[in-house]
Amino acid sequence: MRRRTRWCVTVLVTVLAVGTPTGWAAADTRPAAGEAALARFHQQRLDWKSCKENADDAVGTSLDEAGARCTRVTVPVDYHRPGGRTLTVAIARIAASDQAGRIGPLIINLGGPALSPFPLLPDARAAMGATGAKFDLIAMDPRFVGRSTPVDCGWPQSWLPRSAGADRESFNRMTALSRDLAQRCARKYGDVLPHASTNNIARDMDVIRGALGAPRLSYLGYSQGTYLGSVYLQMFPGRADRFVLDSAIDPDRPGFDIVRDNAPARAAALREWAELVARFDDTFHLGATTEAVLSTVDRVYEVSAERPLRVGRFQVDDTAIAPLFSGGLVSDSEATAADLATTAGLLARAANGETVEPGKSLEATLTGMFTGDGSAFRSQQTALMCGTAGQSRNVEWYWRDIQAHRAAGPLFEPQSRNITPCAFWPAPAERPVRVRNGAPALIVNAAGDIDALLPMGQAMHRALSGSRMITLDGVREHMVYLLRGAPCVDDAVNAYLNTGQLPPADTTCAE
Repeated sequence: MRRRTRWCVTVLVTVLAVGTPTGWAAADTRPAAGEAALARFHQQRLDWKSCKENADDAVGTSLDEAGARCTRVTVPVDYHRPGGRTLTVAIARIAASDQAGRIGPLIINLGGPALSPFPLLPDARAAMGATGAKFDLIAMDPRFVGRSTPVDCGWPQSWLPRSAGADRESFNRMTALSRDLAQRCARKYGDVLPHASTNNIARDMDVIRGALGAPRLSYLGYSQGTYLGSVYLQMFPGRADRFVLDSAIDPDRPGFDIVRDNAPARAAALREWAELVARFDDTFHLGATTEAVLSTVDRVYEVSAERPLRVGRFQVDDTAIAPLFSGGLVSDSEATAADLATTAGLLARAANGETVEPGKSLEATLTGMFTGDGSAFRSQQTALMCGTAGQSRNVEWYWRDIQAHRAAGPLFEPQSRNITPCAFWPAPAERPVRVRNGAPALIVNAAGDIDALLPMGQAMHRALSGSRMITLDGVREHMVYLLRGAPCVDDAVNAYLNTGQLPPADTTCAE
């Protein structure tokens, strides 16, 4: 059984996408303020203190025990108006223990794009070993996320990750939900949401670099965090040191557009999973052949479109079935496959009219989907995605796009192409930065990743013409370095971080 062997993290992956942007209402595309206007931010004095914010702060306690110190960095809400309102961005730092070999600060971003790296900072230091000891490892919550002036729109349920479902009625429900959630956010935060962009997060990173007194900044970014890293390289190439972009996305397709073409990869992964599960029909009872298992999945989806499935306290309809399966296909480990088979078995029993109770993992997933418990994280995630890139506001465009692709992928195409709150969101204040430069970076992708598809990583590689790329062959995994336990990747990344020298050529390797 293949396992992630060192740095363990539960990854929440953005799995819903929409079409290409069609307009940029009220877009402010002027250059941001220059160095002189931002000097007070770059030169601010940082007040380092305990990371523990209150008696119940388990994350802060863990950081303190690991020797971390925390502070808040003041940045402009709008970099075009640096004399206006400000917000604070929270960072935690574990200082380099190898002072003789110290390289400088390295910011870690887990993607999401609203996953906080704070809880994982001590594990990252341990997993990176002697390499990590040479860096001041920095966890940064992006603006409006976690500890960084967070937003929470008070959502009663989540649209993410949801599907447009099997018919127009389900699509209409998702449209109404997306409109309602967007309006809730606009009422509370409409004046700042246009500034929740990747461009501004990159600018925040550079303010942090300046406030740390560092001439250059290193970076380890995963998934959506690879786009942030590429934007920093575009905006501040002379201030970038060692940049690792793991599970990279296409920088020409920021926002929710990024996964709109991944339904075929998800379908292929589902077939691979079904083939494995069929060999253990005595255990899972989903079917003794690949086709039989896939038929079970199809039946679950079809019944959920006719009537919601009762799973514990939840009514699971056809908008939830695709994400429940796609979320279990991100990794190719046998343990993950078994977990998904257990979930599929529960859903199949519910489709047969049985009363079923979800396990702990499924309970957590459904709670985040159908209740307000995940409001803060989902609000923040959506704010960063919608604030980075505008999306079509034509509801019928989404429906036509779904219908045009439904036959090719009845389960996953309506998920990948679903409408999102971005269709009703306050317009971003500026356009995304176009990434095209020769700054050096090391790109890592698993060949079988179903969220950051290999062609996406290759597109990032082309956009960063000075980069090198490591492809881990024969693996379906999202986020590889330190997480998969693949020596050929870990050794190459560590060598680059230690020396600053990229590999002489692109490499494809296996575990």
